[in-house]
Amino acid sequence: MTYSPAAIANYFLSKASQEGRTLTPMQLIKLVYIAHGWHLGYFDRPLISERVQAWKFGPVIDSLYHCLKQYGNGAITSFIPIPLQSSTMISDANSIALLDHVWRSYSSYNGMQLSTMTHQPNTPWSRVWEASGRFNRSEEIPEEEIKAHYKQKIADAARVN
Repeated sequence: MTYSPAAIANYFLSKASQEGRTLTPMQLIKLVYIAHGWHLGYFDRPLISERVQAWKFGPVIDSLYHCLKQYGNGAITSFIPIPLQSSTMISDANSIALLDHVWRSYSSYNGMQLSTMTHQPNTPWSRVWEASGRFNRSEEIPEEEIKAHYKQKIADAARVN
């Protein structure tokens, strides 16, 4: 099952609220993207129901950007409305476990640090951005690229351990 990006974003906003923290739009968009990537890598299926685009500051989920742009660089102060046709509850235990792991692993990074992580050479964003994103702000990052990148990260981590 895939979820709306807003449902995943709200999951992270809820985690932040439980810890007395806030998130900026850049942090939240990058957390949703990173969770989507790991989900593709581990489960061979997307987490979110929308495509990711290559923008100047990294991978962006367009609908989230438009919901969050009102906050600028500041803290997000409310949950994101969920589209009527989408599930508001994340019900898959594997997806919840993955989201919790992403939260523990990445929530301490600020938006620029997360953006830097997604801007590394040979990431899905960099390949699409270098190929055509510079000239087409809404160039989609193929899910197969994201999946292959995160599968490689999983394989690299397995070799280290």
